[in-house]
Amino acid sequence: MKRSKLMHIISVVVGLVGVFIFVGAILGGGDNLVFGITKVDALLCAGILILIAIWGQIGTIHHMMLEKHGNCCR
Repeated sequence: MKRSKLMHIISVVVGLVGVFIFVGAILGGGDNLVFGITKVDALLCAGILILIAIWGQIGTIHHMMLEKHGNCCR
């Protein structure tokens, strides 16, 4: 499997986890706890995970361009 495909899969999984935590924080109960942490902390974690996923996708696009031009090392 190419490195860019693996990077893509990992970043999609991280993004989905971020979205899952975000939805859980928004729809969470009235006691301000989500997955054992406060809603604010859960929302911040979700935002960071989504940013990591975006950064991973940008890195994947860059890596695919390098693979296309043959400049990528193994």
